[in-house]
Amino acid sequence: MEVPGKEALLWRPVSGDRIKCTACARYCQIGEGQVGLCGVRGVVNGRLYLFVYGRVAASHVDPIEKKPVTHFMPGTKIFSIATTGCNWLCQYCQNFDISQRRKVEGVHVTPEELVRAAKRYGSHGIAYTYNEPTIFMEFARDVGVEARRAGLINVFVTNGYWTPDSVSMANEFLDAATVDFKGSGEVNFVRRYIGIPNVEPIFQTLLELKQRTRIHIEITDLIVPEIGDDLNAARRLCRWVCDNLGPETPVHFLRFHPDYKLMHLPWTPVTTLERHYEIAKQEGLQYVYIGNVPGHKYESTYCPGCSSVVVRRYGFSILEWNLTDENRCSTCGNRIPIVGRPPLIPRVTRSAT
Repeated sequence: MEVPGKEALLWRPVSGDRIKCTACARYCQIGEGQVGLCGVRGVVNGRLYLFVYGRVAASHVDPIEKKPVTHFMPGTKIFSIATTGCNWLCQYCQNFDISQRRKVEGVHVTPEELVRAAKRYGSHGIAYTYNEPTIFMEFARDVGVEARRAGLINVFVTNGYWTPDSVSMANEFLDAATVDFKGSGEVNFVRRYIGIPNVEPIFQTLLELKQRTRIHIEITDLIVPEIGDDLNAARRLCRWVCDNLGPETPVHFLRFHPDYKLMHLPWTPVTTLERHYEIAKQEGLQYVYIGNVPGHKYESTYCPGCSSVVVRRYGFSILEWNLTDENRCSTCGNRIPIVGRPPLIPRVTRSAT
C-alpha cells in the first residue's frame, strides 16, 4: 500500500499498538489507521506518518512585519507557506479553510523547489504560517535546512504549543518565532474557544526557546472583544514575559475581526487595545505594539531612553528609520534590540522629534 507523505520523526511507541506523537503538547496517542487531532499525522503499519509532507496548501510573499515580526530583519520579504491541518480548534480562525477542515491536500513540492521559489520571488526568507507549523515540523525542518544553505532565514508564526522534542528540531533551522497567545491565555477563553486545557505548554516552550536556543522571539496576543479582552489576564501575561523573557521582548496586541464561528462579535475597539498597551508598559515592557490598526501611533518603535520614534511604520511599511548603523537611537544613542536593517534604508533618514 502506498502511504501518503513521509514517515515522521517526532513520535515514540507506547503500550499496546499505539504510538505517542511528540510534535505538539497534545501528545496524541494514535492507533493503527487513526490520525491525531491535527488531521495530518497518522499511524500506518505501526509507524507515524506526516501525510502533508511535501504538500503546500497556501503560499504568498509577505513583508516580515505582517507576521508580525518587527525586531528581526525588518523590511525584508518573506515567502510564506502552509500545509493543511492544525492542533488547535480556534473558533475565530481566519484561515479555517486550510486549518480546521483537516483536509490532506496541496501542491506537491520538494524542499529544494520551495527554496528556489523563495529566491525567484526575491524573498529573504521563508515563513511557516497560516496554520500551526509544528504539526508539519519534519517538513519545515527539511525546508529550513535547505533555506539556510541558500542564505535565507526561517520564521515560525506559531501558537507555541510545542514539546521539548519540537524545540530541539526547530533549533536545527529556525531563526525567529512569533508566538501567538489568544485572549491573553486566560484559561476559560482557551478552553472554550481554542480547545486546550491551559497555556502552560506555551510558557514552557518559551522558556526552552530562551534558555536552549538563540531563536529570536516576539509575542502576539489576539484581543477578542467581549470574550477575550480581560485586562487582568493581560497584566499577568505581560508580567510573565517581562520577568522570564526580558523587558526588551516585543509584544503585539492584535485587533480581532469577525471570522469563522465568531461572526457575531465586533471588531476590537481601539481603546481596548490601547488599555492593553498601557498595562504592558506599566509592567515594564519596553517595546509594545498595536497591530491590525493601520496608522496607529503604536505601530511604531519608540526609544525607551528618550521616547523618540526610531522606526516609524504605517501598516507593514517602514516610513522612517532613525537608527545609526549600529541600530542605536539617532537622538540619544540608546541601543535598540533590532536584528538587521531594512535592505532599502541603508542609513538614518532623519532624526526623530
